[in-house]
Amino acid sequence: PFGQVELMRSRDGGKTWTFPRVLLDSPIDDRDAGILETAKGTLLATTFTSNAYDEYYLQKGSHKNWSEKRRNQWLAAHNRIPAADRKKELGNWMIRSTDGGVTWSPRYDSLVNSPHGPVNLKDGRIIYPGKNLWHEKIWIGVCESKDDGQSWNRLAQIPTRKGDDPKDYHELHGVEAVNGKLIVHIRNHNEANNRETLQTESTDGGKTWSEPVSIGVWGLPSHLLLLNDGRLLMSYGHRRKPFGNQARVSSDHGKTWTDPVIVSGDGVGGDLGYPTTVQLDDGSLVTVWYEKMAGSTLAVLRQTKWKLS
Repeated sequence: PFGQVELMRSRDGGKTWTFPRVLLDSPIDDRDAGILETAKGTLLATTFTSNAYDEYYLQKGSHKNWSEKRRNQWLAAHNRIPAADRKKELGNWMIRSTDGGVTWSPRYDSLVNSPHGPVNLKDGRIIYPGKNLWHEKIWIGVCESKDDGQSWNRLAQIPTRKGDDPKDYHELHGVEAVNGKLIVHIRNHNEANNRETLQTESTDGGKTWSEPVSIGVWGLPSHLLLLNDGRLLMSYGHRRKPFGNQARVSSDHGKTWTDPVIVSGDGVGGDLGYPTTVQLDDGSLVTVWYEKMAGSTLAVLRQTKWKLS
């Protein structure tokens, strides 16, 4: 129940960072925050609220084996509001800043969620591939905004492969290739190609999408980036040996992907990943991810600066 959305800044390409500033802290768990700077300079921060900790810890009675101090802290946070209000807090959320992150709007419904958030298109629209969490009927698809992220509408549903259950599609992210093709990657937990990245494409601006196919990449979830030279980069967590994060490049607008580049490979286990990569003006890349280190009870943020050959 302690999760909250925090913002840190670097003004020197990732060499140093500010202390975290809390942007959002609801009575339940706020998690998986993403951020996008739109073409107009607006900042859009995304998150979703969750009560999964209740199911994973409290309902199973795990808290009975904790120390009294830890148990009291958890229960005090959990019981801040009644059960009915905790359920009302569930949702897919966005907050917006038009002054460089000095002030932020109240949270509002973004219709879907995905950890890395929405993506800009060359025509001025913003699309948000994702999943409508906390709804009875699962919807996997792409939403769009034509007003700089102020409001969102469903644009198109992404089809489901034969034999797949859409509830096992997770954590989408998209990118627009230089030829105008839109590409979305999906974290797949269906039996077929379990834990592999699925890819779906649109050639009509997102109105229709192809049936997802596995690209043969074991790892999750994928973050997509259009590089300065027009190539595409996908970076993703790798939760089996070598534990860490990997990246692949496409020179043909997502038709094929290279063998993996090891971004980090020194992890002690699989509790890591969700990398996000940006490209600096000099062409170098900075990738940031979370990782649980040896001997620690909490994860840390790690980063590396690297270059593609």
